[in-house]
Amino acid sequence: MPTISEFFGILIRMYYNEEYPPHFHAVYGDFEARISIENLSIVDGQLPVRQERLVLKWAKLHQGELKKEWERIEKKQPLFKIEPLK
Repeated sequence: MPTISEFFGILIRMYYNEEYPPHFHAVYGDFEARISIENLSIVDGQLPVRQERLVLKWAKLHQGELKKEWERIEKKQPLFKIEPLK
């Protein structure tokens, strides 16, 4: 479960052998949400409202990089870190 970014206690992860649609996971404490890379919406799960806003803001800034990381996942290549939200 590679962590590709971390900010404000939120872990952003992508897992190998995942299914479509292209997505990433945001984990905050006991909360976890799966977020679509294409439309930046929660596919399932949940986060507290503040953390959800932070994750979506971060994802909008790095949507192109997230798409590239998904391509790397499909090819079973190592993932790169993405700049955290500051």
